[in-house]
Amino acid sequence: MNTVDDKTVVREYFNATGFDRWRRIYGDGEVNVVQKNIRIGHQQTIDYVVDWLKADGNLSDITICDAGCGVGSLSIPLVAAGATNIDASDISEMMVGEAKERAAAELDHPSAVKFEAKDLEEISGQYHTVICLDVLIHYPPEKAGEMIKNLSAHADTRFIVSFAPKTWYYDALKKIGEFFPGPSKATRAYLHPEAYIVKLLAENGWKVARNDISKAPFYFSRLLELVKA
Repeated sequence: MNTVDDKTVVREYFNATGFDRWRRIYGDGEVNVVQKNIRIGHQQTIDYVVDWLKADGNLSDITICDAGCGVGSLSIPLVAAGATNIDASDISEMMVGEAKERAAAELDHPSAVKFEAKDLEEISGQYHTVICLDVLIHYPPEKAGEMIKNLSAHADTRFIVSFAPKTWYYDALKKIGEFFPGPSKATRAYLHPEAYIVKLLAENGWKVARNDISKAPFYFSRLLELVKA
């Protein structure tokens, strides 16, 4: 399927069937065992990023772009931790609407984050830090590469990205999962070789500063923090 179709599928999925599923996963209500493990793994990734940025001690001074923000799972805790200037965007209007509602309900200063519906290639402006979590899994390697190149161009100092690493083990798990389709399941999931991602980032002037991996049944994600080489 071509790249335009990939974006269309993702937008339509997260504006319809997928919206309710992922809103529950990224919330604190009742979920099934698979969804609970995805929630745990995703929260590990969020916690790593929040801890990294808090440890640097300049959270209130930097501009942040949260690309593919979903329901605000990262932006909201970053504001709660002291961030004051976040632009957050997602391809799904429904996800952005939910993020705005959560920010208004949970934050003392919801104006510290601005949520907007747009895809990654529509992002403009320059930021101290650009972050893109759990987005690349929806796109094939060539499209993911284009997105990484575009996003990294908007980061002046730091770029943080997560992706599902392609290994024989995770590839086998993915194939097993394909035997259990469901109406609320995402239509496709792409794994990316870590060497390919790191090489692409290096070609765009970045080097790895910190890294970690989040693992839970049905969720696995490599997290990289890049700084200028």
